[in-house]
Amino acid sequence: MKNFVLLLLIAFIPYGCYSQNSPKNKKEQTEMKPSKNEDGEWDLTVIDTQFDYFLNAVAKPINQYSESYLKTKNTFLVNEWNSYYNSGRYRNIIESGIDYDPRENYGIKFEYKLYQVFAYVQWKYGLKMNGLSGIDAVR
Repeated sequence: MKNFVLLLLIAFIPYGCYSQNSPKNKKEQTEMKPSKNEDGEWDLTVIDTQFDYFLNAVAKPINQYSESYLKTKNTFLVNEWNSYYNSGRYRNIIESGIDYDPRENYGIKFEYKLYQVFAYVQWKYGLKMNGLSGIDAVR
């Protein structure tokens, strides 16, 4: 009988080690959301040291795009990105979904930066985004 109780205790030890404070909604925690900066403009923070290099040396300049063009492309690209995220494809590259409302007026700077995030991911990781224009799909 002592051996049986000992075996039960050993069997239940791993269950007792699991965290009891698991997140209620993992998707909610990993969603990238646009935020307003101190000037009241929408901003997007990219935590990758090479992204600034990409913006300054590789990406096409902002004046070569219109805001409506970028908004249309971003709407399609965000849907594609979130589809990959929700399906678990490219898990090693896409670690979060993007909360983007195409009805919101984010401004051309934000739309440009978001569009360049998709171009950057293709440039750095080789992830082909179908919504990315051929001229912006740098290699």
